[in-house]
Amino acid sequence: MKQIIATWLNRYFANAEALVLLLLIVIVAAGLYLLGSIAVPILIALVFTYVLQGLVQRLEQLGAPRWLSVNATFVLFLGAFIGFLVFLFPRIWRQLTRLYQDLPNLALSGQEMAAQWAKNYDWLISQKQVQTWIDVLNTEAANIGQWIVTTSFANLPVFMEIVAYTVIVPILVYFMLSDKDRILEYLTSFLPEDRPFLQGIGEEMNKQLENYVRGKFVELTLAGIATYILFSVFDLNYAALLAFLVGLSVIIPYLGIAVVTVPVLVIALMQFGLGGSFWSLMAGYILIQVLDGMLLVPLLFSEANDIHPLAIIVAVLVFGAWFGVAGVFFAIPLAIFIKAMIEAWPRLGASSSAETT
Repeated sequence: MKQIIATWLNRYFANAEALVLLLLIVIVAAGLYLLGSIAVPILIALVFTYVLQGLVQRLEQLGAPRWLSVNATFVLFLGAFIGFLVFLFPRIWRQLTRLYQDLPNLALSGQEMAAQWAKNYDWLISQKQVQTWIDVLNTEAANIGQWIVTTSFANLPVFMEIVAYTVIVPILVYFMLSDKDRILEYLTSFLPEDRPFLQGIGEEMNKQLENYVRGKFVELTLAGIATYILFSVFDLNYAALLAFLVGLSVIIPYLGIAVVTVPVLVIALMQFGLGGSFWSLMAGYILIQVLDGMLLVPLLFSEANDIHPLAIIVAVLVFGAWFGVAGVFFAIPLAIFIKAMIEAWPRLGASSSAETT
């Protein structure tokens, strides 16, 4: 037994870089856990930096100096960021407020629709079942309303944090773009000078994260715009709010779209009933999701991120339990890091054994 353990330790930890990598993982994980919400603006800024770095590199390839490329890219980012806060966010917030105010009417419409179904399809739905659904609907509507009111007052500090993030995140993005080389040079100064395996892991992880973050940003934008156009054509209530949620849902594969489809389905059903508009809207919505999954995702993520769906779901659940909402959104980048580490780690041990022999 001791020989087996010794062989295993020698295989995976004989190389000094493996120990350094293990120490780095422990430090980063402990730092994220201890910082909690404080790390959120840093992670958000890092995501935006990955998205914008491609444009900076493109401008440099066209002959622009780095300072000009960084500043031009940042001005475009800042304009889009301010545009979102000034034009899109107020509309989303107004629709969220209106949805809260309309909850009693939606609950009443649901009761009337359920009663009509019980009358038309009495062979399928009994009156007792309908009454049970109505009671559940009333209870949940009251709970949602109470939750919104309670959250509005209890999470006032969270609201202030969000306001602070709108100032802090752009500043962090600018310095991450302009001083990227200096930051990386400082961080790598703590590592061994001879670090081929750590260098390989870092390059592979950076490549996959770039592919994932930029691809997801494009997917999020296109899915949100396409869904908003569809909802606007049918004049669906809360179109901007629902399209925004659909766009965000692509960040959480499989689970996100399943959760967001529920309010889309319910609101469309309340507004259109089971008429032709409802079925046409849902057909268009399903078509967008099919095109996203079958065409857009393979096109955007053809180079990397070959992670099994089960691993993705587990990552969302685990990191969501550890870090809350932020953990859910950053579960896939963290899973990419773990995947790159696991794939490289056996080669560390194998190389060490080869060098030893």
